Amino acid sequence: MSNQNETMRAVVAVRPGGPDVLEIATRPRPKPGEGQILIKVEAAGVNRPDVLQRMGQYPPPPGASDVLGLETAGTVAAVGQNVTRYGEGARVTALLPGGGYAEYCVAHETNALPIPSGLTTVEAAAIPETYFTVWTNVFDRGDLKPGETLLLHGGTSGIGTTAILLAKAFGARVIATAGSDEKARRCELLGADLGVNYRTDDFVARTLAATGGRGADVILDMVGGEYVTRNYAAAAVDGRIVQIAFMHGQKATVDLRLLMQKRLIHTGSTLRPRSAAEKAVIADALQAKVWPLLEAGRCKPVIDSVFPLVEAAKAHERMESGAHIGKIVLTT
Repeated sequence: MSNQNETMRAVVAVRPGGPDVLEIATRPRPKPGEGQILIKVEAAGVNRPDVLQRMGQYPPPPGASDVLGLETAGTVAAVGQNVTRYGEGARVTALLPGGGYAEYCVAHETNALPIPSGLTTVEAAAIPETYFTVWTNVFDRGDLKPGETLLLHGGTSGIGTTAILLAKAFGARVIATAGSDEKARRCELLGADLGVNYRTDDFVARTLAATGGRGADVILDMVGGEYVTRNYAAAAVDGRIVQIAFMHGQKATVDLRLLMQKRLIHTGSTLRPRSAAEKAVIADALQAKVWPLLEAGRCKPVIDSVFPLVEAAKAHERMESGAHIGKIVLTT
């Protein structure tokens, strides 16, 4: 653990590359600035942007730590000036611009939330990145309403499992795509009304059939590429398609007639580069609308696997294998 001269262990990518470039480094313990809290990390979530950063494809925003990790859970160890929400000893989970794969990290107090009662620290660390992302994209930009149908791709990912649970909790129907029959079934066990194996089934045809020809009101897409045109075909009139990644390519050729005929909205967003103030708005919405569901046990992060901090490379190998269902978490 950290010694008395205020250093700590942290995971860094020593150069762009595969999981093997992740190493444990000794770093100065960060100090909380104005409005910030210092968190003694007990657990940190692993997310696909971490993999992209390790590969040299997703640099941290200006001023953010080069230590990987976008979400954490633990105990407030110190507070900066003008912090009013939390004192030392508070148990929190927080969204970070970086720095989570470490024994200590700093977060803006407005981007931290109390650990929901009934959840473990590992479960709490699996919340921020996916819950902030799903809330701002599915419910804010996508405006998903009770009774509407959500089509989401990558249903067994951290984002996917979260979207299934939240959409069902708010009264929507859910169609989820996944890469095998087993994963499609797991989506249904989590509450999806229909799981579709995209390798063997046409998700456009299955979506239209499941909705009586109407299509999906909201589509959450992290695939991009050739999926864009297929999403337009699967969407309902006045449908909203929300782009959050482009694992199959950032460019697409589309037929704009469908966009116009169906009056579609194709929007998208990123989360990490947003300001602490912008993220605070999402945090406040989550605390008001979603925290009661978490505390009531109506939705709960799905944990795939847990690795010690020193095995961060193994955690990245697990993510890149595509075999995981739910979230991968590191513990200090």
